[in-house]
Amino acid sequence: MTKNRLRLPPLNAIKAFHAISRHGSIRAAADELLVTPQAVSQQIKLLEDTLQVALFERRGRSVESTEAGLVLARYVEAGFEELAEGVRRVTQVKYQNRITLNVSPYFATRYLLPQLEDFRENLPGSDLRLTTMVETPDFKRDDIDVAVQWGYGDFGDLDSSLLLHDHKMICCAPDMADQIKTPADLCAQRLLHPVLTNTLWQDILVFLGVEAADISSELAFHDAATMRRATMSAMGVGLISRVDAVQDIQAGNLVAPLGEDLLSLMPKDQIPGFYLVLPRAHRRAEGIRQFCAWVCARDWSQRPD
Repeated sequence: MTKNRLRLPPLNAIKAFHAISRHGSIRAAADELLVTPQAVSQQIKLLEDTLQVALFERRGRSVESTEAGLVLARYVEAGFEELAEGVRRVTQVKYQNRITLNVSPYFATRYLLPQLEDFRENLPGSDLRLTTMVETPDFKRDDIDVAVQWGYGDFGDLDSSLLLHDHKMICCAPDMADQIKTPADLCAQRLLHPVLTNTLWQDILVFLGVEAADISSELAFHDAATMRRATMSAMGVGLISRVDAVQDIQAGNLVAPLGEDLLSLMPKDQIPGFYLVLPRAHRRAEGIRQFCAWVCARDWSQRPD
């Protein structure tokens, strides 16, 4: 018995749909495709007739995607990304074995760099290029294959896998400890936090039963290392990654005025972490797939000394 095959629409119709979805305008789509607006409209009608579903609603000179159009647009965009990545990989020799990796500076220095030699031994033919950046990169513009980024796991349409939770500890310089006897005392201090969009202090204060609106002063830092140094210098109260805080407390450089285990019961969705992040299409490349498998298989909670 012959199976019924899905009838796929013509490529020109898909290209017209893709262009309109990005521009929100038939004329702009026509300009990109170097055809007339009438030709674009005909391709969209052909696509809607083929699929038997309305994809756009006309509103004067502009168009708005229907719910079905929004769903289809995500898959079409992913399909074009995979096609572009495939063409890049097979036509440019320099990319065939190259893996361009962008990593959060903290994760790179504290965790990844001491382990990279192990990856090279397991995949000796790979050409690994490492850059560091606090913000999530633009994978197309920055020519990045895969990234490890700090956050809460919300990276839009990108694939993400949690590698390690970044548990925090409330710390201050020893000279400031006497000023912080209860969670409410935090509001009278300058609170130090990362400049990246986050809800760390707000979530912590709510967890401790403190009104976040009462915060007197805040200071944001671009990276964790700078914030850690600022905390040691008594510039304010910092949220220090637990593995570093334990070392600093043992060395006498910092104290945890409210206790080292105060935040241990924070809800997991409020605890940031380091995530493997990349466009789904990039996993098609064998080297990137192997790198992702290597990264995800490791226990990053066991940080090398």
